[in-house]
Amino acid sequence: MPRITFEGKTYECHDGETVLDCMTRHGVLIPSSCQSGACQTCMIRALEGTPPAESQSGLKDTLIAQNYFLACICRPKEDLTIGLTGVSPRYTSEVLEKSLLNEQVVRLRLSVPEGFAYRAGQFINFVRPEDELTRSYSLASLPSEPFLELHVKRVPEGQMSGWIFDVLGQGDRVDFYGPAGDCFYIPGNPEQPILLAGTGTGLAPLYGIARDLLAHGHTGDVHLFHASLALPGLYMVEELRVLAREHAAFHYYPCVLHGEVPEGGLQGNISELPARVLGSMTGYRAFLCGDPAIVNTLRQQCFLAGISMQHIHSDPFVFTPSAA
Repeated sequence: MPRITFEGKTYECHDGETVLDCMTRHGVLIPSSCQSGACQTCMIRALEGTPPAESQSGLKDTLIAQNYFLACICRPKEDLTIGLTGVSPRYTSEVLEKSLLNEQVVRLRLSVPEGFAYRAGQFINFVRPEDELTRSYSLASLPSEPFLELHVKRVPEGQMSGWIFDVLGQGDRVDFYGPAGDCFYIPGNPEQPILLAGTGTGLAPLYGIARDLLAHGHTGDVHLFHASLALPGLYMVEELRVLAREHAAFHYYPCVLHGEVPEGGLQGNISELPARVLGSMTGYRAFLCGDPAIVNTLRQQCFLAGISMQHIHSDPFVFTPSAA
């Protein structure tokens, strides 16, 4: 009989019994509702062992890649160590480089700690040493690069962003937890068209994902829409234009809501621009990052334009000034 280990304790699972039924029988409560694999309330993660494929039915491929499964329909065939969430290790890193990308966005490049592995587009939880203040920042770098790259926007009265801009320096050591997040590229459908859309420093994960999928030989059209209120808020414009020149299938659209429009760019609401430019997006995969309200509207517009909800991945940047 397979054994299920949860929070340091091990439980025997009867043949043919689901993980949810096993844990319930032993008095361990796991959140659940439909008990048929539809609501996904009981989704948990296999920290060790491989869940059967049928227990991952209906999950996004990025969740499957991280060994998430549905406890209510999982009849394990081998021992599993499970967790409601993965435990993120704490790492220590050194600031290798600090430079401005525009007046309000700073680029940090950190050393890669031994043992740290991630997928382009995931995020880390960055820790300020003196008081453990923690803030999430997406990774713009590729796992093959010798550094971790973060893009940090200065937020008015932001404790973390103000400290990063004004105090943190090259050579300083910082801690972080991670990686986390399921907004990343999974190889396997190289001809699928891709939409990348976001605002502000939502470009960071999109930049990582774009370069990652191109490095994996993705051949389908890739459309990256990056938006700001006005021209000064855009950044890495030339780097993205170079990427577009080097890869015929990659298309870059710098977008502004007001004022001067950059060369080759668009003016208007980013929530509406992809559908306006691309029309029907049936068969696309979408990655959406940045302001939460805009990401939510983009999700709705992508769905209405034909993208399956299972193929819409998002990373809304939720923050409050006291923690920014």
